[in-house]
Amino acid sequence: MKDQFNTALGNLTDKLIGWFNAIIENIPNFILAVLVMMVSYFAAKYISRLVKKLVSKQIEQDSIKSAIGKVTAVLVVSLGLFVALGVLNLGKALTSLLAGAGVVGLAIGLALQGTIANTFAGLVLSFRKKVKIGDWIETTGFSGEIMDISLKNFTIKEADNNIVIIPNTTILDNPMKNYSLTTRMRVFLDCGVGYGSDLEQVQQLTKEVIANTFDQIETPEDVEFYYTEFGDSSINYLCRFWIDAESMLEKLKAKTKAIIEIKKAYDKAGINIPFPIRTLQFDNQLDLKSSEKTAPMSAK
Repeated sequence: MKDQFNTALGNLTDKLIGWFNAIIENIPNFILAVLVMMVSYFAAKYISRLVKKLVSKQIEQDSIKSAIGKVTAVLVVSLGLFVALGVLNLGKALTSLLAGAGVVGLAIGLALQGTIANTFAGLVLSFRKKVKIGDWIETTGFSGEIMDISLKNFTIKEADNNIVIIPNTTILDNPMKNYSLTTRMRVFLDCGVGYGSDLEQVQQLTKEVIANTFDQIETPEDVEFYYTEFGDSSINYLCRFWIDAESMLEKLKAKTKAIIEIKKAYDKAGINIPFPIRTLQFDNQLDLKSSEKTAPMSAK
């Protein structure tokens, strides 16, 4: 029994001595690994700030800039961790860590598939030069000014001041009309005049009114005017012209101004803008006497 105890004690002593020697031998590697982690930590903070400055030239959203900076910092620290494990000769631990990270990443990706898709869509939209905060857009049945592009949602404010929040993937997968990409818009104006009107006078007067109302229209010839049909109560026409505008609100204001000025000019020139009316015509005259004779006698 005593010999067995001495043998076990000797094995334990040898094991501890081996561990101690291994620690002594690996102290330089351990110190170097700690230095690598410290350098990677401070480098991550510096690189994160640098990336934010570079990204701020392309992206206005603070949330997305912060997210990109954090992702960059995590990547730098992860790289430092892998280098530190390599310095400590922990290749097997490094392989196990990568395998575990892959499994965990796959599980998280499947669980947060929609969220991750919206995040990447938000990043893509943020780097698009043709989509930025303040633009007036129309998409998926909504029209308004872009207020924010976050990692999850796309926020627009409609003309009635209502806020619409749309998932980023919906914006990325559907067509979008951006009115702010061009500085000119075409206004379409439909109207009609009475059948007794002088059509040439109406055409010339309408074009002159539009040209005099908007400074960007140099001559009446820049205004397009076409008669379209013989309506039920009027001869209808289409008038269209270009204005300097970047939003639907400016376009509506221009159309309103054109309608007011055209109505004033028509009233002054005696041009009628008819509206549908209903006429009741009785071709047969009523014979009141005959009606009285055929009327039933009232009971006495």
